[in-house]
Amino acid sequence: MAIQQTLSIIKPDGVEKNVIGKVVGRFEEEGLVPVAMRMVHLSQQEAEGFYAVHRERPFFGELVEFMTRGPVVVMVLEGEDAVARNREVMGATNPAEAAEGTLRALYASGIEENTVHGSDSEENAAKEIKYFFSDVQVFSRS
Repeated sequence: MAIQQTLSIIKPDGVEKNVIGKVVGRFEEEGLVPVAMRMVHLSQQEAEGFYAVHRERPFFGELVEFMTRGPVVVMVLEGEDAVARNREVMGATNPAEAAEGTLRALYASGIEENTVHGSDSEENAAKEIKYFFSDVQVFSRS
C-alpha cells in the first residue's frame, strides 16, 4: 500500500464536545499521523468555497451555517492508504449506521452533526489539503 495524505476536519460539534484529543489520538492509533494541523473559525465565504461541490443540494445552506458556527480543527493525516483508512475510522455519515467504535458512532449526534469530515478520494484530498494548507505547512513523515 502507498503512503498517502488526506484531509480531516473535526467539525464544530466535535470541538464543542471537547473530543479533539480523542479524535487525534484515535487517528494515531490507527496509523494516521497528523503532519499539519490548525484550528480555524471558517468564514461563510470559506465554508461556501470548501463545500462548493454541494452548492445545488438542499442542505448546502444548513451545512455552511453549521460549519461556521464555531471553530474547527483542520489537519492533514498521513499513512498507508490514508484516504480509505480515514473514512473507515470515521464511520458512515449517518452515525446510526456507523460501525461500533468508529468516530461517528462514538461522538456524532446525527447526520448533520457528524463530528468529522474526511476526503473521499486521493484527488479530492489533494484539493482539500491545498484549500487549507500551503506546501510549506505540511510536514511529511515518510
